[in-house]
Amino acid sequence: MTIPGAPFVPGIELSRVLYEEAVEPVLRDAFPGLRHAAARVGSGSEVLGFDTPRSADHEWGPRLEIFLTAEDRAQHGAAIRRTLAERLPKEIRGWPTHFEESDDPLDPVGRMRSTDGPVNHRVDVHDVDGWLAEQLGVRSAGAELTTRAWLAMPQQRLAETTGGAVFHDGLGTLTDVRRRLAWYPDQVWRYLLACQWQRVSQEEAFVGRCAEVGDDIGSAVVAARLVRDLMRLCLLLERRYAPYSKWLGSAFGRLPAAKSLEPAVRGALAATDYRTREARLCDAYEVVAALQNASGLNAPVDPKRRPYHSRPFQVLRAERFAQALARTVTDPDLRTSALVGSMDQWTDSTDLLNQPRAVQAAAHALQ
Repeated sequence: MTIPGAPFVPGIELSRVLYEEAVEPVLRDAFPGLRHAAARVGSGSEVLGFDTPRSADHEWGPRLEIFLTAEDRAQHGAAIRRTLAERLPKEIRGWPTHFEESDDPLDPVGRMRSTDGPVNHRVDVHDVDGWLAEQLGVRSAGAELTTRAWLAMPQQRLAETTGGAVFHDGLGTLTDVRRRLAWYPDQVWRYLLACQWQRVSQEEAFVGRCAEVGDDIGSAVVAARLVRDLMRLCLLLERRYAPYSKWLGSAFGRLPAAKSLEPAVRGALAATDYRTREARLCDAYEVVAALQNASGLNAPVDPKRRPYHSRPFQVLRAERFAQALARTVTDPDLRTSALVGSMDQWTDSTDLLNQPRAVQAAAHALQ
């Protein structure tokens, strides 16, 4: 969508302007003394900092989340939405505040449109506990999270919760919970790193085995899966939540390690013969292995490539790193757990990961 005379503004900045110039004055005037927080968090490429002009074609624009206490939301939530519909300006920085809903069941999204009537805005009103339950399956903002609870929260959802920006926090709760969710506890982090290395170990020999039986396509597919796992491993090492696939490469590209890994990763993905593919993957293994050793989280492990048992395939034997990290895990629950990891280390189904209740049930069944 292109709006003449409206240059692209990063969505987070547009949300800040919406709050400071439009929403906050209305709240102050119509609901004086009402304690609230205002933020742009949750779904949306702008929350992760990856929005571009292309993002403006659906569910992008002047958007905001307002947080109240549960009691105030029950009492004032509907009135706030109605008041904003009547009193919000029709546009912010040239971008409409009105969203037209699609009646296409296959495309149920809102798109910015001009209007002369009430504004169908994207200022949503929540209470923090209710929003966290919907976003992560967390029952209370003040609850102490167990290791099992951490493993049931997808990284994309954690990135959405801790990303974006808070423009005002008259409650204090939102800022506090974002701080506590900013990264995994140390023991969970070590366990997840061990599990990610274990994922690599499960398939690193298959690149050669597929090629050996003439399945070059299969070899290339496995190589691409291994590259993806290495990228997610680097994000874990750098304490960054991995976004879902659309933004995984963008997030990886911002890491300090990306520059040194890029030639090997590109070479592995572009290779049209097994030997080149294997060699470039091993280059990548060695770089990431050296990063793991440099982290100080585990006793150093030889980061050099080696044969896979008696077979003529060059691999890292990544399970050595998984085991070295597992030995540093002292949490009694995690220490006795199989190296299967968190929810999004054993499933990448978007339809599942976007349903916190289903995620909790699946995680409970596995545990």
